Amino acid sequence: MMKTIAWLSALVFVAGPASTETPRRTAPLDDLLRAAVEQRRVPGVVAMVATADGIAYEGAFGFDKDAIFAIASMTKPVTSVAVMQLVEAGKVKLDEPAATYLPELRTLQVLEGGALRAPKTAPTVRQLLTHTAGFAYEFSNKDIFDYAAQGKMPHISAGDDGFMKGPLVFDPGARWEYGVNTDWLGRLVEKVSGQSLEDYFRQHVFEPLGMGDSSFNVPPEKQSRVVGVSVRKEDGALATPPRPRAAPVRFFSGGGGLHSTAADYLKFMRAMMAGGQLDGKRILKAETVAMMGQNQIGALALRPMPSFMPQLAKDRAELPGHPEKFGLGFALNPAPLENGRGARTLTWAGIFNTFFWIDRDKGVCAVLMTQMLPFFEDGPQALVYDFDRAVYAWRGAPAR
Repeated sequence: MMKTIAWLSALVFVAGPASTETPRRTAPLDDLLRAAVEQRRVPGVVAMVATADGIAYEGAFGFDKDAIFAIASMTKPVTSVAVMQLVEAGKVKLDEPAATYLPELRTLQVLEGGALRAPKTAPTVRQLLTHTAGFAYEFSNKDIFDYAAQGKMPHISAGDDGFMKGPLVFDPGARWEYGVNTDWLGRLVEKVSGQSLEDYFRQHVFEPLGMGDSSFNVPPEKQSRVVGVSVRKEDGALATPPRPRAAPVRFFSGGGGLHSTAADYLKFMRAMMAGGQLDGKRILKAETVAMMGQNQIGALALRPMPSFMPQLAKDRAELPGHPEKFGLGFALNPAPLENGRGARTLTWAGIFNTFFWIDRDKGVCAVLMTQMLPFFEDGPQALVYDFDRAVYAWRGAPAR
C-alpha cells in the first residue's frame, strides 16, 4: 500500500476574495464540512463554490485553504482543453486517426478472448477525448488487469509511461470505457506543440488564468503545502503515511499527473463556465466550450466502473449526478436533476477523492478536495453527495 501511495502521489469558513455575490449565511456548508472532518469521514477538506459573479463560498477544515493536492484524473479536463486549443489552431482534427499525430498507435491491437487481433478501425482524436477509443485501465478492467499480472505489460504502479502501452479491449467506437486515452492525448499535445506538457499547460492555461499553484512538479518551496494521502485502518481511524521524498516527475501524465489547489482549479472551472475566459483572458472560444459540453457519444452510456484493485477504488463507484453521457473531456448528465444540477453539467473527479462540477445552466460551479484512498470510500462518498445537495439548497435560500 505504501508503494502504491508513493507512485500515485507522484501523479496526483475562511475569508475569501472580494466578490459582488450577495452575502449569504455559510453555516450550512461550514457545518457539513466541519462535521465530516470531526467525524473522521475524511482527513480534511477544502471546498469552494463560484457563480458568474465570483467566489461565493470557500471553506477549509483539517487542511489549510492553500493546501496542494494531487488531483489525479482531474488533470484530464486540462489536457482536453489543451487538445481543443490545438484543434482551434488548426493543428489537430478531431476525426483524424490519432496515429496521424502519434505514429506509435498504428500498431495497436485489440485483446479479445486472450488473443490479439487488429482493430476494425483506427481510434480517432475524438474517441480519445470521449473514452470510446478502446483503451482501459488496469484497475478497472479484468482483461487488462490479468494482462499486466501475466507480465505482458508494465503495471500502472511502475511510475512511468509503460502502462499506456497495453492493447485495446474493444473496437474503437463500440462502447464507453474509462481508460488511458487522455495520457495519449497528453503525448499528442507534446508532439504537436513541441513543448513538454508542463510547459504547455503553464503557457497556455495556467499563466493566462493565474493558476500559480498548479504543476506536475511541485517546487521545493511549496512542498510543505502538499497534502499526504490518508488510508482507513481496520479500526476505522485514518492514517496518513509520511509523504515520499519529492523527486522530479519522470513523465507528464496527461491523464493524472497534476497537483493543484482548490482555488486554482476553481479558476479553471470558472473559465469553462464563462465560455472559455476569465478576467479578460481567453483560453478557448465559447463555441468550443459549448461543444465540449455536448453529448459526443450518441446512444452509448457511461457505466459504474468495477474495481480490481480495492486499495485504489471502490467497486462500481458512481459520481454524484450519475452522469450518463460524455462530452469532450467531461462527463455529463443529460437532463436536469432533482438535487438541483442543470442539464449537461460538466463533471469529473480524481482517485484521491477530489471532485468538481460546472453547472453552466444554473451558473454555479463547485470543487471539493480531500486526499485519501480508496476512491469513493464511504466517507468521501457521503460527503460529496451531501455537499452537492447542500450547495443547491444553500444557493436557493434567501440571503441574510
